[in-house]
Amino acid sequence: MFRGSYVALITPMDQSGKIDYPALKKLVEFHKQHGSHGLVSVGTTGESATLPFDEHIEVVKKTVEYADGEIPVIAGSGANSTDEAIFLSQQLADTGIAGFLSVVPYYNKPQQRGMVAHFNAIASSTDLPVLLYNVPGRTVADMLTETVVELAEHKNIVGLKDATGDIGRFKETKEQVPSDFVLLSGDDPTSCEFLCAGGDGVISVTANIVPAAMSQMCEAALAGDYDIAKSIDEQVSALHQGLFIEPNPVIPKWALYKMGLIKSANLRLPLVMSELGSQNEIEQVMRKIGVLV
Repeated sequence: MFRGSYVALITPMDQSGKIDYPALKKLVEFHKQHGSHGLVSVGTTGESATLPFDEHIEVVKKTVEYADGEIPVIAGSGANSTDEAIFLSQQLADTGIAGFLSVVPYYNKPQQRGMVAHFNAIASSTDLPVLLYNVPGRTVADMLTETVVELAEHKNIVGLKDATGDIGRFKETKEQVPSDFVLLSGDDPTSCEFLCAGGDGVISVTANIVPAAMSQMCEAALAGDYDIAKSIDEQVSALHQGLFIEPNPVIPKWALYKMGLIKSANLRLPLVMSELGSQNEIEQVMRKIGVLV
């Protein structure tokens, strides 16, 4: 379950700010053709924070439709309100998704026992698998290892997306959770090291741009071919860094626009278009690795 390279998929928007569904279909086809192992629809990179429920649900439905059973789709369903996260999970449950990605509640800074109650309530509201998502750089609240271990006891909580970038934390977690508990990297710059240390895969922003490289890196690491995995990772390491010079998904959208995969790099406020200097910087990186010619 949930191994390899899962794309933290952007949500394309036209110049008026409406969802561009033809562009979304094109992106899904791009990932099917280039070996991505799965998609995450309307997570952080998909601008979940600024999509109202009706759009959020429709984007997930369309992503599943376009995937057409060829690759699994995980739906972002997190919220800083437990009731809202449960509502969203229930609305998405029959869309054909493979499971949920649920982020640590942001802004309200819950205690560790509050996180346990929050995620157990969500997991008990569905029969689908739930992946926890710890990204303290965005949420401020950090889900500690002992909290993950306690939550892993719930039959529907099957794994963790760890975006701390802390390999020591990952190793500590791996030693204490059940052997079938899925551990996915949410930090592209350290994802190869994470995989080589025994991780199951990555939910990747970089995979928006170079899906084949990310899937091949994961396949090599999972097969124990660590030198090959590291060599692939080195080829795209500048992209890992460059895509985050402005808040995600500002730069990934610009990169996809320059690749001709989306017609507009538009975002929902309060995010705005990338600065000219950032655009030039990421374009240089893309030319260096052969994405732009």
